[in-house]
Amino acid sequence: MPGSEVSRPSDRVTLLRAANPGPMTLEGTNTYLLAEPGATEAVLLDPGPALPEHLAAIEAAAAERDVRIVTVVLTHGHGDHSEAAPELARRTGARVLAVDPAHRRGDEGLPDGSVLRVGGLELRVVATPGHSSDSVSLLLPAERAVLTGDTVLGRGTTVVAHPDGRLDDYLASLDRLGELAGDLAVLHPGHGPALDDPRAAVEYYRGHRHRRLAAVRAALDGIDATGAPVTALSVVAQVYSDVDPVLWPAAELSVRAQLEYLAVVEGRPAARAALDAPPAGARDDTHVARVDPSRLPAAPA
Repeated sequence: MPGSEVSRPSDRVTLLRAANPGPMTLEGTNTYLLAEPGATEAVLLDPGPALPEHLAAIEAAAAERDVRIVTVVLTHGHGDHSEAAPELARRTGARVLAVDPAHRRGDEGLPDGSVLRVGGLELRVVATPGHSSDSVSLLLPAERAVLTGDTVLGRGTTVVAHPDGRLDDYLASLDRLGELAGDLAVLHPGHGPALDDPRAAVEYYRGHRHRRLAAVRAALDGIDATGAPVTALSVVAQVYSDVDPVLWPAAELSVRAQLEYLAVVEGRPAARAALDAPPAGARDDTHVARVDPSRLPAAPA
């Protein structure tokens, strides 16, 4: 298996892209080694999958920069970002900071607005739930950069991984990133390349999400008018008719998040009916549970 791809976007940032590419993870999970120039201590953001070659690449990058990893930070708990954290913590003795206590090593979380300081490096926590309930982004003020995890990707759009992910939360998170974007130079995403026009990237995500929401509204109205049963899958079939059905399970997560938004925020009975309807055809009620959101960040959303 090929090793991780390593690059140095700046003096403070080393990018290690894990060798787990795919239609849902783009080129692979982005792991970031962060340290002030000349410092001896570092932060590792999103250790990624527990692939031996990726762990070896992380250790080699730390050795090359002559830093010791003392803090591991998780932007969220999905396995393609967090799986390697326990082994890395065992090897380095690092603490693991996460919103979800189940992923921590130590008692510290990542409260919104908190500031992490390691070896002179400063990171500010920005709560950005929506893709998942535990999603955060990290502001690196010295570089006018935000590390976004799966809230904003380098290509495509992200899944709102219902039921843990919520569309109202996600829209609020995009608004929050939009407020920061004017002062930013770059976004470092959890998958895909860096984005050097943060304002345009966030605006694209906002527009995309509202266009999808409008398409779901229209699909609900159209299906309801025919008298046919309204289900999440029937909405997916209309809104994602140009997408390979292999990817529909991922799309259904975002559709369910949008249906919940339309049912709760806008009070649409058809949206509630679609959410409550049993899966159609051969699909059974374990289908969505079998979809692993950690494999779906870049699916059609």
